[in-house]
Amino acid sequence: MINDKAAIDMLYDDALGLLKKLIQIPSFSREEQDTADLLCLFFDERQVSYQRVGNNVWAYNRYADADKPTILLNSHHDTVKPNPGYTRDPFAAVIEEDRLYGLGSNDAGGCLVSLIAAFLYYHKAEDLSYNLCLLASAEEEISGKDGIEEAIRHTGPLAFAIVGEPTLLNLAVAEKGLMVLDCEAYGKAGHAAREEGENAIYKAMDAIGWFRGFQFPKVSPYLGPVKMSVTVINAGSQHNVVPASCKFVVDVRTTEMYSHDEVLAIIREHVHVDVKPRSTRLTPSTIPLDHPLVQSGIRLGASTYGSPTMSDQALLSVPSLKVGPGDSARSHMADEFIFLSEIRQGIMFYIDLLGGVL
Repeated sequence: MINDKAAIDMLYDDALGLLKKLIQIPSFSREEQDTADLLCLFFDERQVSYQRVGNNVWAYNRYADADKPTILLNSHHDTVKPNPGYTRDPFAAVIEEDRLYGLGSNDAGGCLVSLIAAFLYYHKAEDLSYNLCLLASAEEEISGKDGIEEAIRHTGPLAFAIVGEPTLLNLAVAEKGLMVLDCEAYGKAGHAAREEGENAIYKAMDAIGWFRGFQFPKVSPYLGPVKMSVTVINAGSQHNVVPASCKFVVDVRTTEMYSHDEVLAIIREHVHVDVKPRSTRLTPSTIPLDHPLVQSGIRLGASTYGSPTMSDQALLSVPSLKVGPGDSARSHMADEFIFLSEIRQGIMFYIDLLGGVL
C-alpha cells in the first residue's frame, strides 16, 4: 500500500482545489462546457496531453503503448439540478470541519478528482502493464448519447474499466440495467350505457396483473430478480365512452441473468398488448469475482455487492467495477456534501487498487 505521505498530500491538495472549482461552475447534463474547459485547463497546467469530444475530456498516461491493453478510469462531471430542499448555495463549495458542501461534491466530483489524482500518480511511470485512459464524461445523469457512449468511440480499445461513483469504497461488481416499455392495449369504442365496444382498460388490467405478479426464474446472486413496475397509465376521454385504447408505462430493472432481448421475448410471450421499448442500450453489468481488479480491491479489505442504481457502466461493453469515495445515499440530496477524509481515502484506494494490477 502507498505510504508516501508527501505525495498523497500534494495530490490531495490538487484534487480538493479542482473539486471546489468544479462545484462553483454549473454543469447540468448537456450544459457541461465550462467544467470541460476547466478540466482541459487543469491538464494543460500539468502538461498532460488530452483529447476532447463535445464535453468529454480524456487523457492517456505519458508512456502509453499501443501494444498494451488499456484500463479506463471514468467518472462524470455533469450534475442534476439542485434539489428544491437546498438551504445552502449549491455552487458555493463551502468547507465546514470535515465536509465540503456543494452540488456534485459527492456525485460524482469526489470520485472524479480522486481518479484524476491516481491517474497523475501513475502518469509518468514507465513499464506499466496497462495503459491508463482517464475519461471525464458528460451526460451521465441522463444517460445521454453524447456522453461516455460517444467518447469511447474515440478512445480506442479498452480491456476493463473503473467507474467512479460513490460506493463508500466498496466494490459494486454488478449493476442493474433499465428498459422503459411503452405498452398499449387495444379495444373498440362504444357507448358505456349499452352492451357494446371492447374495453381496452380491462385488457390492460390483465397485462398489468401479469407484470405485477410474474417472477423471472433466474435470480442474480447480487441483484436479485428482474423487477418490473407499472408507473404510468392513461386511458379514456369521457365517462360514457368505452375506451378503445389504454396506454401504460413499465419500468424494468434488469440483471446480468438476462439480456434485454430475452426479457422482451418473455414479456411479449405472456401479455397481449403492444410492447415497445424506448431503448435497450442501458444494459446490466457484471464483473467476475476472480477478475484481477476485483481481487485487488478485496485484498484492500473492500466488500463486494450489487448496485441497484445505474451509472455509465450501463453503456460499457467491457468488464467494469464501480467504486469510489462518498455515499450513494447522499447523491441528489439537498445540501449535498462529501467528507474531506473520503477524498484522501479515495485517492489512496484508487492508487492501491491500480497498483494491484499494474
